[in-house]
Amino acid sequence: MIVWCASYPKSGNTWVRGIIASLIYSKDGIFNFDMLKKVSLFPKRLYFKEFTDDYSNLKKISKYWIDVQKKINSDGKLRIFKTHNGNYNFLGNDFTNKENTTGIIYVVRDPRNIITSIANHYQLNLKESTNFLLDEKKFLFNLNDNNDLSEENIITLLGSWKTHYNSWKIASNSLIIRYEDLLFNTKSEIVRLLNFIKKFINFDCSEKKILNIIKSTSFEKLKKTEEIEGFEEASNSSIKFFNLGPNNNWKNVLNKNLINNIEKNFNKEMKELRYI
Repeated sequence: MIVWCASYPKSGNTWVRGIIASLIYSKDGIFNFDMLKKVSLFPKRLYFKEFTDDYSNLKKISKYWIDVQKKINSDGKLRIFKTHNGNYNFLGNDFTNKENTTGIIYVVRDPRNIITSIANHYQLNLKESTNFLLDEKKFLFNLNDNNDLSEENIITLLGSWKTHYNSWKIASNSLIIRYEDLLFNTKSEIVRLLNFIKKFINFDCSEKKILNIIKSTSFEKLKKTEEIEGFEEASNSSIKFFNLGPNNNWKNVLNKNLINNIEKNFNKEMKELRYI
């Protein structure tokens, strides 16, 4: 069965994956980038190649969402997957279902701060980045430098920030992690995450292990490691994946029009999440 670690892009998914991997797959809680491979991406070409090679065709890919998950789950093992896909039904095809999913961790972040992170990651201006979050038909389809579909990427249906959040929040057996809570109350949020994951898998976790996780997955530690070793999940080697982190403050960057646009369109969800 699958436990999803789902989020809109640039919401802290990589950070949470690092914490999850350190909790489950390390003895001492000391994180390194290789551990992220333990919480793999979905959808991914590797899992779909037996069904289709048309990785840019959302109609075809969505047709096999469930079939691929059934095949993955056929060995009866628990897996944790990262996804940016919305939990949608597209042309009659569900992204996932209760037969294949046992739990959901949803990482959410103030959309006003996502704007600047999206702008940096995809090299957009702030207006383009705002429109990215507002686009109900938004999808991801990343190309490498040779204009060929990169090995790790496959068409992924996002939708807007609010539609994405609403698609996942209704799921049963789910845990919502706010990026901001993880930032300012790191230990207590890791304990919440720990208690949730222990519903599905047993592992040892001491106080010392949690403290090591906090230190080794801190933003400054991750940023420094990227500077020294690089980070293969970065969309472009010249663009830093770990950019501003906790120093990202929309109040210092966004103009009133962009702020009003986001707060008007996402008003209900932002109030629900205590962002406004």
